[in-house]
Amino acid sequence: MAADSTRVTAPAPAFATQLGLARLDYHVRVTSTMDVAHALAEDGAPAGTLVLASSQAAGRGRSGKSWTSEPDAGLWCTLVERPSDGRALEVLALRVGLRLAEALAPLVDGAVQLKWPNDLYVDGRKLGGILIEVRWRDARPEWVAIGVGINRVVPAGLPEVAHVRHGITRDALLAVVAPALRHAAAADGVLTAHECAAWAARDLAVGRRVLSPAQGTVQGITPNGAVVIATETGPIACHSGSLIFE
Repeated sequence: MAADSTRVTAPAPAFATQLGLARLDYHVRVTSTMDVAHALAEDGAPAGTLVLASSQAAGRGRSGKSWTSEPDAGLWCTLVERPSDGRALEVLALRVGLRLAEALAPLVDGAVQLKWPNDLYVDGRKLGGILIEVRWRDARPEWVAIGVGINRVVPAGLPEVAHVRHGITRDALLAVVAPALRHAAAADGVLTAHECAAWAARDLAVGRRVLSPAQGTVQGITPNGAVVIATETGPIACHSGSLIFE
C-alpha cells in the first residue's frame, strides 16, 4: 500500500463485474493510483485490477510531470494488466487514447482529439492524459499499469483545460473508461491500418509545426507508434518525447 492512502469499503463485486474488471480497489485519497497499482501487482493482483481514487496527493503524468487531482473533480484511476506481447506495449498509449476518444465522444461537447503520444483534447484544451508504466522480469513484461486522468470539472487555477459535459458522474465516466482500457490492453501487435486511420482522423498535431522531439511539421504516426516529422533534411520517425508546438 502506498503512503497517504485511505481505503474505504470495497465496491460491490457486481459493479466490478459490470465494468469487466477482476477487481475494483477504491480509495478516498492516495499519493498516486499508479503507486497503489504497482504495489498490488507486486503482491499478485490479477489482470483487470483497477485502482480508483477520489483524489491524489501526488498524481503524475509522463516525464514526472504533476497532475492536479482534486477530490471528485475527475476520474483518477490505474488499471493493472499482464500482457505478453512486447510489440503491443510499444503502441499501448496510442491504442488507449484511441479507445478512450471513442468512448468519451458522447460525453463531451466538441470533437475529442489526440495529441501524440498520450493526451486527449477537446477544442484545443486538454481533457485527459494517459501514463503507461511497465515492469519487466527476465526481459519479459510482468505487468503494465495504465494510468488515466480525465477532468470532470475545470481544476482551480487551470482555466485552459477541458472537461466532460456537466452532470456526468464519476461512475458514468468509469462505466465507459474501464471497458475501453481493457479492450486496448487486450489487443496484440502494432497498430492496424484501421487504427492508424482512426488516429489520423483525430490527430491534433498533423500539419502543425513543432519544436520537439524534432523541429519540423508533423505528418502523422506509424504503425509502431512513432510520430513522423518532416524536417529540413527529410522526414524522421520519433519514438520518444513530447510534441511542443511552435
